[in-house]
Amino acid sequence: MDIHSKTVVVTGAGRGIGRAISWQLARHGANVALFDLNAADLDETAKLCAGESVQARTYRVNVADEGEVSAAMTYVMADFGRLDGLVNNAGIVRDGLLVKVKDGVPVGRMTLDQWNSVIGVNLTGPFLCAREAAAHMIECGNGGVIVNISSISRVGNAGQTNYSAAKAGVESMGVVWAKELARYGIRVGSIAPGFTHTEILASMRPEVLDKLTAPVPLKRLGQPEEIAHAVLFIFENDFFTGRCIEVDGGLRL
Repeated sequence: MDIHSKTVVVTGAGRGIGRAISWQLARHGANVALFDLNAADLDETAKLCAGESVQARTYRVNVADEGEVSAAMTYVMADFGRLDGLVNNAGIVRDGLLVKVKDGVPVGRMTLDQWNSVIGVNLTGPFLCAREAAAHMIECGNGGVIVNISSISRVGNAGQTNYSAAKAGVESMGVVWAKELARYGIRVGSIAPGFTHTEILASMRPEVLDKLTAPVPLKRLGQPEEIAHAVLFIFENDFFTGRCIEVDGGLRL
């Protein structure tokens, strides 16, 4: 796909990887519809993208809310007149052990709220956004691209029952959608980033960061721009669908 003058929705666009993806798309001529809950962060991303002489509009959306997602996608169609792409990037973490044990005695459990909140944003959110976006793409008749941001944790990372389950599901849904939507000219791909230098990791103590990077063959964190580059590849390569790109510096959990 030549993304110049196309319209792409990016969720979780306010900061970090989402901001880098939005800017990368804008730099290559795409108009961007930016979804997030933080209005101030959205404004900063929109300003950055608008500097590339494209349209950049912001939408305050809870991606886990069916009504908000449906309404936002309708607004995007009204504002831009078309929809050509979606990047499902929004995500949260609520880490914890399934059962926390001290001296052989269970002293804590992952709460249902921890489970539900992560599944809501990280799994239900991509489902809702892809469902609504695909429906509009089909109506437009111009095909499109959907990219899901999964994670290295999709293979199972200790302390992340909820997050690992959601990110494995995100990748699996992408495979299903690639099969179902190909007939409408819609391609679907996933990206599984490794540990990436975002605001969350930047706030960690140096010794904690050292532990994260030590097992990475390239001995460093990924950069948001490197994840964004993989997103651009999926958009531009018309023979790519139904697969997951691992951008993890060679790390295996």
